Amino acid sequence: MPRPVGAGVLTILGGFFVLLGGLLFALLGVVFALFGFLSGVFFLGLVVGFFIIVIGVLILAVPPGHTIFGVLAIVLALVSIPVAFGGFVIGFLLTLLGGILAVTWKRPVERFITVEARTLPPPPG
Repeated sequence: MPRPVGAGVLTILGGFFVLLGGLLFALLGVVFALFGFLSGVFFLGLVVGFFIIVIGVLILAVPPGHTIFGVLAIVLALVSIPVAFGGFVIGFLLTLLGGILAVTWKRPVERFITVEARTLPPPPG
C-alpha cells in the first residue's frame, strides 16, 4: 500500500523540533514560577510537539486519512509559533511542509492493463 512517507517523516522531524522548543518554553515557565507566576500555558509547547509527532505517525500508518491529518499538522504548526517558539522556526517550517505534502498527496494510479482472453467457439461444420 503506498504511503505519503515524505509528509510523515517531515511532520515527525518538525514535531521533534517543536518538542524541543516547548521544552525551552517550559523551562522558561519554571523560571517564572520561581518568581510566583504560576501558569500551565508554558507546558502547551510540549503538548503541541507531542501531538505533531503523533499526527506524523498517523500520516504514515493511516494513508486514507492523509487530508485530515495534513490539515491538523498545518494547524498545529501555526499553534506552535506562540507556544513553542515555532520549534526554533525549523520545526514550524518542517511541520508546515509535511502538512502541505500530506494534503496534496495523491495515491499513485495502478497502470496495469488486464485483458480477459476470450475463447471462440469452433467454426460449424
